[in-house]
Amino acid sequence: MSEAIDKNEIESVCTYCGVGCDITGVVEGNKIVKIYAQKDGVVSEGRLCIKGKYGYDFIQAHDRIREPHIKKSFLRENPELLQEFDNNLIEFDDEYMSCDLNTATSIAAKKLSQIKEKYGSDSFCAVGGARTSCESAYAFQKFTRETMNSPHVDNCARVCHSPSLSGMRATIGEGAATNPYNDIYESEFILVIGSNTMEAHPIIANRIVSQAKKHNNLAVIDVRQTKLSRLAKHNCIIPFESNLLILNMMAYVIIDEELYDESFVANRTSGFEEFKSKILNDPYANPAFFKDIEGYEYLSKMIPNIAREYALKRSMIFWGLGITEHIDGSYAVMAITHLALMTGNIGKTGAGLMPLRGQNNVQGACDMGCLPYYLPDYKTPAKIGMMTPQMIDAMIEGRIKALLNMGEDITHIHPNLNKIDKAISNLELIITQELFMTDIASRADIVFGVKSAYEKTGVYVNAMRRLHLSQPLVESDLPDDWEVLTLIAQKLGDGENFDFGTSEDVWNEARSRASKRFSGAEYYRLKRHNKRGMQWPIHDDDTPILHLLDFRTSDGLGRYQYHRYQLRGMVQDILQKRFYNDSSQGYYLTTGRTLAHYNNAAQTKRSSKLHTKYDEDIILAPIEDDGKFGDKVILRSEYGESEALSIRYSDKIRQKTLFCTFHHAKSRINALFGDEADELIMTARFKSIKVEIIPVGDEIGCS
Repeated sequence: MSEAIDKNEIESVCTYCGVGCDITGVVEGNKIVKIYAQKDGVVSEGRLCIKGKYGYDFIQAHDRIREPHIKKSFLRENPELLQEFDNNLIEFDDEYMSCDLNTATSIAAKKLSQIKEKYGSDSFCAVGGARTSCESAYAFQKFTRETMNSPHVDNCARVCHSPSLSGMRATIGEGAATNPYNDIYESEFILVIGSNTMEAHPIIANRIVSQAKKHNNLAVIDVRQTKLSRLAKHNCIIPFESNLLILNMMAYVIIDEELYDESFVANRTSGFEEFKSKILNDPYANPAFFKDIEGYEYLSKMIPNIAREYALKRSMIFWGLGITEHIDGSYAVMAITHLALMTGNIGKTGAGLMPLRGQNNVQGACDMGCLPYYLPDYKTPAKIGMMTPQMIDAMIEGRIKALLNMGEDITHIHPNLNKIDKAISNLELIITQELFMTDIASRADIVFGVKSAYEKTGVYVNAMRRLHLSQPLVESDLPDDWEVLTLIAQKLGDGENFDFGTSEDVWNEARSRASKRFSGAEYYRLKRHNKRGMQWPIHDDDTPILHLLDFRTSDGLGRYQYHRYQLRGMVQDILQKRFYNDSSQGYYLTTGRTLAHYNNAAQTKRSSKLHTKYDEDIILAPIEDDGKFGDKVILRSEYGESEALSIRYSDKIRQKTLFCTFHHAKSRINALFGDEADELIMTARFKSIKVEIIPVGDEIGCS
């Protein structure tokens, strides 16, 4: 008779996007057999997307990193380390030796010490931190700043929502969502701009869909028709790179027709009269401008209609990377907050601003100080470090010699891959902390296998500032990220500063360093409020809605930071009669997610139920081009080429535009993008690049 296997149900939080859904894992024999959401789940409302529901197979994947790896070529280049630790190394494969954690952290510490002594502290940098817990993110930036004495720390917000933080702080003093998700049910009008919400944040989309069906109160602004736009009262498809143009036009209508909230403007904002004058005298702000933009003439009427509804109703704005990943991303976010400030659609139930965060803990990583210009709690550091693109330049120039990479596949998801490849090859040391041999891990000298989110205790902060104390679903003998960093720090002589025994120890120090947001967020309180969660700032109580009485600026007033749209790109091409033609050149490409996969697909492609749905990156092209390019093409920009990719034709894609996902490293989609980035914060212009389409046969690839 077989032994009965223990069956447990454990509540935790989903490891994927920034929505932060509550989950329950059904565990048998230390293996997850099912994940579901409780019907009373505050975030999930009892529903999960397919990633949350089925994307747990990665935990038991055969290619999981189970022990540290040391690259053989690294050991040959460092014979003194090979000689000292040779007896502790075991053959793993053609490229790597394996060893125990103590040996690997000793090798890492000795090499880091050599680099620091030879080249100085600034020769070290660290990128990552948003895929792991707040405890590990805190330890990550602390290790960089205090143990290594380097200011150069950054995280994946650099390629997603850094412009949201920049734009919101400049206008309202805080770069985070103002309201909880359930305020969607209290809103009279919902504007979604630059977000494919049903694919990227489906559990938030569920709420929006529900309201749109009941009240017909949805406007969607994007460069293509998304699933959500099918339910929109106003389905506003715009030219590439015209977000700021559209948003300034909405402000123009609200001012010109005197739809603004005079009392709110007078009592809660400053600089309105100057802003008003700039808007009314901007030649690009009048929606009538679109009467001359062939193919988009309808926007001259649709934009005013959206502006009127937004101004006259209790309204919320949601945005994603379709706003931030542009050269004017920060300015577009400022333009979004202008709309809220003018109309009083902020600081109340059912009205506010919601940047739809990407990674499961990107909000928390930023809160913990994983940014070169912010310490925990967004305090200013004594020395401001380099942003990731600047680090890449410094690697090429030889000023940076070592990279610590934690859960950030920089050679896959960042722009200008050809340049990054060159930079990475110039380093003397790459250390990664990962679950799998991702693209960057395969280039690393020292690789640490670490616990996944489903194997550890830790705090995660979702897109609405909600803290969730995650519980391990299964047991693992792998170290947590913060444990690896603690061991290395101790071996570098920083043990007194890195005296952590548990994740709670790390969190308690993080709370004290970020007391304005987390002073009252003890583990025991987070456990007590685990169902509802708690939204920072948390002191005696938490704060579901921000800016009720004042803004987080120096004087408590909202500020207007006007920036005029700069004519360029597609709009300029159309005006100059050079856009619509039969050439295979001059197509505008944007990128995004598909529902089945997440980011670099390191986890999702190891679940057959997800991977089989989308096992390659596919280009979507306009239906007018059906038959023109065949079934397989290469995309070429001035910066590089993709691999040969399948192409499909769709009536949801506008003429001379393309869409493609970026989940599979082999596609090399990000080789197409260069250094163009947000003017203030260096977030790459992933949402627009001009490409040429090159038809190829199935047998042809590139690179």
